[in-house]
Amino acid sequence: MLPWTRAPRTPRARRTLAALLLAVAAVATPTATAAAATPTAATATSRGWNDYSCKPSAAHPRPVVLVHGTFGNSIDNWLVLAPYLVNRGYCVYSLDYGQLPGVPLFNGLGPIDKSAGQLATFVDRVLASTGASEADIVGHSQGGMMPNYYLKFLGGAAKVNALIGLAPDNHGTTLLGLTKLLPYFPGAEDLLNANTPGLADQVAGSPFVTKLNAGGDTVPGVRYTVIATRYDEVVTPYRTQFLDGPNVRNVLLQDLCPVDLSEHVAIGTVDRIAYHEVANALDPAHATPTTCASVIG
Repeated sequence: MLPWTRAPRTPRARRTLAALLLAVAAVATPTATAAAATPTAATATSRGWNDYSCKPSAAHPRPVVLVHGTFGNSIDNWLVLAPYLVNRGYCVYSLDYGQLPGVPLFNGLGPIDKSAGQLATFVDRVLASTGASEADIVGHSQGGMMPNYYLKFLGGAAKVNALIGLAPDNHGTTLLGLTKLLPYFPGAEDLLNANTPGLADQVAGSPFVTKLNAGGDTVPGVRYTVIATRYDEVVTPYRTQFLDGPNVRNVLLQDLCPVDLSEHVAIGTVDRIAYHEVANALDPAHATPTTCASVIG
């Protein structure tokens, strides 16, 4: 998840970017952060996930690893989806990644290749705990894209059955052209790279995005599902979220429910229509049609 929630318009876009840069500078300054406690895995255990005594069932033999978005964390991003999956019999786990020194609560800001290494370590821990040979990954925004680095470059393809992305920025984002304004602000790009490399890595055409997609979008042996919304104002254009390759299913929410108005944040945090598609992707053999009525399912 990136920090814009409304579509920018020129000249307001320039003011928005200027405000963003000030916010980035503040985030990177330790005195700007309060001494708030970072949520821990123990907190999630009380809500039914991150329970390392959980053993996968025959019906759901793989643990599910949830990967938050930019500025998210292992608790807040999953207050709805994690219990939704736990109640359906899955062993569910979530991690914090991409932390910056002196910045509590807000994660996913560090270099994305390093974050992928944190995911690799976490998946190994989950597999060791559950005894499963593979996991399924569900991620929101950066959390739906970053795992692909793990699959392609860190050996994750041998340990992951499915990757399900909710509004993932698989090919980076133009932020409705906002990033094209960077040259008009001398030093802005350097500030983003120095203080929040996890943001800079997600800009379409960045060295990270270029490396990630070189040689094709996918790797053999993994099933991919992308769930997008046409109202996404952060990962733009929204169709750049879709992947190309075998074992890929690209889903647009509005094709399933035309009146679903979820944007970038809602699709990952509260949208039960999207969650029904997640459940279908985790267990395609028992998938049921996703419609507007799935919100009550």
